[in-house]
Amino acid sequence: MIERSDVLHIARLARLDLDEAEIDVLGAELSGILAHVERISELDLAGVEPTSHSVAQIGSLRPDVPGDSLPREVALEGAPDSDGVGFRVPAP
Repeated sequence: MIERSDVLHIARLARLDLDEAEIDVLGAELSGILAHVERISELDLAGVEPTSHSVAQIGSLRPDVPGDSLPREVALEGAPDSDGVGFRVPAP
């Protein structure tokens, strides 16, 4: 079980203002999370390739093919301010 002082330290770092009941609940939840992490660390993962997704992502992006640009007039017609050549923005 995670110590009360650790729960209070984590709560302070996270800028959480916890009452007594919340401290007990958070302590139990954090202990559960740490127990799961400990179980995972016991697994033999040698030879398991790291992934960015839990399932294979094949063809999820469209091909990067150049196309025609939007005509300048069309792009500028929705602008809040334009000089007819480009977007006008406030000076820094």
